[in-house]
Parts: sequence; C-alpha cells; structure tokens
Amino acid sequence: MKTIKYLCVYLWLASLAIVSTSSCSSERSNSQQEEIMPADFVVLAEVIPDVIQEIRYHSTYNFVGERVDGYEAPIAIITRQAAEALKGVNEEVMAKGYRLKIFDVYRPQRAVNHFIRWAKEVDNVKMKAYFYPEVPKEELFEREYIMARSGHSRGSTVDLTLFNMQTGKEVDMGGTFDWFGERSHPDFEDITEEQKANRLLLREAMLRHGFKPLDSEWWHFTLADEPYPDTYFDFPIKCY
Repeated sequence: MKTIKYLCVYLWLASLAIVSTSSCSSERSNSQQEEIMPADFVVLAEVIPDVIQEIRYHSTYNFVGERVDGYEAPIAIITRQAAEALKGVNEEVMAKGYRLKIFDVYRPQRAVNHFIRWAKEVDNVKMKAYFYPEVPKEELFEREYIMARSGHSRGSTVDLTLFNMQTGKEVDMGGTFDWFGERSHPDFEDITEEQKANRLLLREAMLRHGFKPLDSEWWHFTLADEPYPDTYFDFPIKCY
C-alpha cells in the first residue's frame, strides 16, 4: 500500500512538472508578432546559468503591492550585449565567492505605465512601510522616483545585488532594493564600513565590465554602450 501511495505522489508531482513545461510551450506558439522578443534580446539565465533571480515585479513584494503589467513570467530578459558584459561581472565576483542576484532587467513600457497609474492612486499606500516610509506618495513624481520612461525599457539596464555563496545570503548593502530615499544613494554615509565596502565591490565590478551607475540607486546599472539608447520596448516578459 505504501508503494502505491508513493507512486501516486510521484505521478502527481510529475503532472505538475508537465503542466509547467506545457505552459511555456503554449505561450511560445500563441505569441503575436508584435509581442515577440527581438532577436538580439536573450533570456539571461541562458547566458549565465548560475545567476540568481528574484524578479520582484512578477511578485506582490514590490512597492506597488501586486504583480506588475507585462511580467508574465519570473525571468530576466536583456539585450545580448548587456548579457555578455554581465557574464564577465559574474565570473569576476564568483572568483571572490559571490554570485549575482537579479531583481529586474528589461521592463516593458506597459509596466512603467502601471507604475504611473499606481502613483496617481495616492490613497493606495499598502506597501509604504516597506519601500517609501519617508516620502509622501504624492511627491513620487516630483522627486523622480516614478517617471514616464525607464532606462529598463531599452533592455540594457539591470537592478542587482551580490549573493554570498559561503553564508547563503544576500550581501548586506545597508539598504534594500527599491527603497525610495537617500539611503539608496551609492554614496550614502550613514551605513557601516562593511556595507560601504560591499556597495563598492559591486560598483567596481560593474564599472570594469562596461556598466555605468545611477547616483540615486546603488543597485542600478546601465550598459554604457547600450544598443538601443533611444528605443523603449513593450513586449511582455514571458517564456519565448
């Protein structure tokens, strides 16, 4: 009887795996032409198989508090040029005992439009304590935390951190991803020396491989020689 019970559990788990695989296959075959990923974009994990991904806008743990439009799968999509540069970063930090952890890369314009709609809903502050406790929501546009265009939509911008392979945890950067406030500035002084060193470790590795930083977010970098400096894409993030 135990053997039958275990066999049933195995078959149930196997069926879940089949459903998951079929879902991606179905999405590929039903893609509309205007929704297809451009040929020079890639799935990041295909270039860097050991990259860690926590695509926040596919989840509800983000400043909006719900899955964001356009994030149909929790995968990182990026231009091939940026992926190759990021591969060099990953190889460098892995030699020092770290791995890259990705929060966001390519972001469809429809996701940015979702942010804009959310920002206008001034009474919707359910995630305020977690991401913007020091900033009135009605000032998010004025302070440029929310903008009509995002470099992420050009496909060569990445939000990331370091993961310590020895401790099995994210490196302590003295502030969390997507925190709206001065603590997120790369040169913020009111953090420990270790936290400053961690930020510098990530920053210097990214600069060495052709990325440029943002002065308001320690986690945000854009490929300096990005292939689409003036193009904002809107194809969804899904299985291709």
